[in-house]
Amino acid sequence: MDGFKKFLKYFRNKYLLTFTLFTLYALFLDDEDMFTLISQNSKLNKIEADQVLIDQKLEKTTRVLKQLNYISELERYAREEKLFKKDDEDIFIISNE
Repeated sequence: MDGFKKFLKYFRNKYLLTFTLFTLYALFLDDEDMFTLISQNSKLNKIEADQVLIDQKLEKTTRVLKQLNYISELERYAREEKLFKKDDEDIFIISNE
């Protein structure tokens, strides 16, 4: 019981009580509480990582489009990437499984 009286003695101080209530409100009850901020920060990190991947894909696609301005590159791309063929050709796909 003695420890409880000491504990109550500290909370009779109005400044300490106000600070404690404000801290509890800011950490747990506010719309922008600690858990919401952590969740939003993790979502932001994921979006930034996705943006890096999208930028890399955009750069690769831009390079391919610049190469496709030449007819020889266009034919090479169609044959290698899209498996196009001429009418009198057969295509064999060899895979290592």
